[in-house]
Amino acid sequence: MVGDFNHWNPAAHPLQSRGDGTLTAHISLPAHSSHSFRNLAAGDHWFDDEHADAHDGTNSRIHT
Repeated sequence: MVGDFNHWNPAAHPLQSRGDGTLTAHISLPAHSSHSFRNLAAGDHWFDDEHADAHDGTNSRIHT
């Protein structure tokens, strides 16, 4: 997972495979903040999070 919270560094929070076929990453963010992010999978495949709080046309957005 990459976003403004890790300076868009793909190595900072890599997605991990779960037993049910989904991917996950654990990130602690400050309360009452808003962040842009995207997911980056193998093969440089970028994708949005369908469960994000919002989308701004380019990135997913999360509000804590």
